[in-house]
Amino acid sequence: MSIKAAIMYDFDKTLSEKDMQEYAYISDISLTSEEFWKRCNSLADSEKMDNILAYMYVMLSESQGKCLFTKDTLLKQGAKIKFFNGVTTWFDRIDRYGEKLGIDVEHYIISSGLKKIIEGTSIARHFKEIYACEFCYNEKGVPYWPALAVNYTSKTQFLFRINKGVLDIRDDKNINKACKDEDRRIPFSNMIYIGDGLTDVPCMKLTKSEGGHSIAVYQDAPSQAKEMLDAGRVDFMLKADYSKGSELDIVVKGILDKIAASRKLDMLARKYYIEE
Repeated sequence: MSIKAAIMYDFDKTLSEKDMQEYAYISDISLTSEEFWKRCNSLADSEKMDNILAYMYVMLSESQGKCLFTKDTLLKQGAKIKFFNGVTTWFDRIDRYGEKLGIDVEHYIISSGLKKIIEGTSIARHFKEIYACEFCYNEKGVPYWPALAVNYTSKTQFLFRINKGVLDIRDDKNINKACKDEDRRIPFSNMIYIGDGLTDVPCMKLTKSEGGHSIAVYQDAPSQAKEMLDAGRVDFMLKADYSKGSELDIVVKGILDKIAASRKLDMLARKYYIEE
């Protein structure tokens, strides 16, 4: 019988080379990336507003009279996203490696980006769940209100959902219910969190402190990842290269080896346990 493991990923600058809005949306509203994010930050400052809600509001308001902003256009924007080297082959490769070890590897997104854009990407099919910001849409597919805003602290709830197997975000009853360690669907020791920035720190630290593994990836400058490593918030800092034989590939496979070895030792302990 296979055991389950979960790999959780941030999205922007973890799997994709830049923020998802910068591939299509920002040019559609005739702004530069700097102008767009400045407007988001200014709104958050002036209204004392959550940064995630601020960018969602700006995306909605700035599109008016400039471009279509619907469920379908967001999905189409996802198709334009470019990923780091090796990402498109990563999931099948890791799944096959897990199968050889008797591990059923599940992949999850935990992102402050937009769920609909992620769902439009070529890699969306690999994820068991995509936890990300979402709008409410009317009958024409036009967004009119935030349905879910995922910020750096609310991200941690999804670790517990994956841990307990309570994946439906509307299920508040079971996620808050007491659950014995042996009854949890995926123990933290079988979890890996991969992220790139400060918004991932709570998830990275929680995963690591509960016996799992956290990896900070970087594109060019490793300074921020090194800060997280030096502060004990992550186990590894690695270049965002997902290709076969890369450091990231080797480390993640090494963690899966460790999970498989731990399971084997547990089985041996039970086999040779003599009750007095």
